[in-house]
Amino acid sequence: MQVLQAIGRFLWHVPRQLLIGLVRAYQVLLSPHLPASCRYTPTCSNYAIEAFRKYGAIRGLILTLWRLARCHPWGGYGYDPPRWFGESRPKPSDP
Repeated sequence: MQVLQAIGRFLWHVPRQLLIGLVRAYQVLLSPHLPASCRYTPTCSNYAIEAFRKYGAIRGLILTLWRLARCHPWGGYGYDPPRWFGESRPKPSDP
C-alpha cells in the first residue's frame, strides 16, 4: 500500500514541477527582455507558481489561464493572490 501511495505522490508532483519549471524558464529567459506589463500583484508568472504549488497541476493551470485572461490593459489591477473559485479573498500581508 505504501508503494501505491508513493507512486501517487510522485505522479501528483511531477506535472506540477514541470509546469513550475516552464514558468521559471519564462521568468529567466524571456521575461527580462519584455517590458513590465502585469497589472496585478503578484505578477502573473509568480501567481502561476503559487497556484501550481497550492492547487496542483490541473487546478493551478485553470487558475493561471483565468488570470492571464484577466491581465490586459482594460482588466483589473491590484492584489490578487491565487485562490480557487468561491474561496474568500485573503488580505495582503503587511511588510
